Amino acid sequence: MGLKFILFSRVTSNALSISLPPLIPSIPGVTVPLLPNAAPPLPILQVPTPPLESPPFEGSNIKPKKIGYFWTAAGDNQHKDFLATYSLDDDTFGTLLWITDVPSSGNSPHHLGPSLDGKTLIGGGLLSLLKTQDTAFYFDTSDPYHPTFKKSNRALLSSIVDEIRAKPDGGFFITYMGSAVGTSPGRLVETDANFNVIHEWPEDVSGLLNILGEQFSPHGLTIDFERDVILTSDFVVPISILKPTLGIAKANTLRLWDLPTREIISTITIPNGGGIQDVKFIPGNPESAALATAVHLGQVWVIYPFRKDGNGKQGVAEPLYDLGPKARDTVAIYSDITQDGKYAYFTLTTANHIAALDISDLDNVKRLDNPDEDQDTIGPHYIKVTPDQKHIVVTDYFVQTGEIGVINTPADFQALYIDILPDGGLSFNRTIDFPREFANRGGAKPHSAVVFDLTDPNDPKYY
Repeated sequence: MGLKFILFSRVTSNALSISLPPLIPSIPGVTVPLLPNAAPPLPILQVPTPPLESPPFEGSNIKPKKIGYFWTAAGDNQHKDFLATYSLDDDTFGTLLWITDVPSSGNSPHHLGPSLDGKTLIGGGLLSLLKTQDTAFYFDTSDPYHPTFKKSNRALLSSIVDEIRAKPDGGFFITYMGSAVGTSPGRLVETDANFNVIHEWPEDVSGLLNILGEQFSPHGLTIDFERDVILTSDFVVPISILKPTLGIAKANTLRLWDLPTREIISTITIPNGGGIQDVKFIPGNPESAALATAVHLGQVWVIYPFRKDGNGKQGVAEPLYDLGPKARDTVAIYSDITQDGKYAYFTLTTANHIAALDISDLDNVKRLDNPDEDQDTIGPHYIKVTPDQKHIVVTDYFVQTGEIGVINTPADFQALYIDILPDGGLSFNRTIDFPREFANRGGAKPHSAVVFDLTDPNDPKYY
């Protein structure tokens, strides 16, 4: 069934039920394009036709200690998008436990995150706005082996869900990379403990002037709840990856926020960064230093949020490590760090490579992988160190917009389970083959993962 397209106007009367009116509102200074030389075309919307029901599946009644949740698109973009739940235990690795559908398709499932109590997962839809659908999908994991769909919603001023971080008192912070129609500015969205959108930051005048004055497309998100600071990293203007395009608009900036007030303290620039996709605080670092990935440069930078530059502005960026020529312009560089703050891992998507660094001494970073090694991965992107710190989970899929866009990265749609060696290096071990597992819906595209470790019932871990 071929997809039909309509220009930004209105959707057909048989649209799926959504939590907001189907028309994207016109908001001066927010939904209008902000490029200085020419306005990009408004997005081409897809008719929100009902999704195809998922084919039957056989789950399992086993109860593994380690569980992997994979937020996944149907390969044909017509069947319902879904959460796939798998065993990650050694003796039953790759056993499908359950499939949880959402009531829509074509969302391009993106990042996934857990609540602190492990009872809720939230998955974002990268391209949900093209069918005027909800952009955030919530799953009840009270029964971790059989998640159920809870609800969906979306923000009013922003779209394109990216990174997710749980709040200690319930709810989430979420980066929405674009405005309601995918232009700049996006927002930092906050939900309450019932997962209702309550704020789209910034809301103060100076913060709004900041994000209206230059590209604001927050992707990376990291929070130090003890020292009351947030870092977001600006990546690309989402609409600029869709046809017709004037060229992908990449950012060079991060924003330092005051957590109690949710106000932007300063803008931190990585010169010629060409998309600052990810930022993460280093666990245990005495200065709350964070690592940021500059995609064009193929470099890792360190951000010191409490240092001041020569002009007295808070927040300093310094180059940390150049990942080499294969890392430059690799479309995406995503990261994770071990809980002891010693090792950091980076997926170089179009280089088909996962890099490993020893960052225990930021003045003497050591590379642990061979940059010239051919690794058994195609299109690696999302990466998570498992809660037991013994493995990393990587999904081999970034973004494929098809004929409507210019980002179509090669991928083999595998979920990789990679061992962390005693010296921090990596040993490729096992995979879950999503195209084979879900051939009855045109394959499947797993973008992100969450891991539950229930080994110690008195101390379960959700990450």
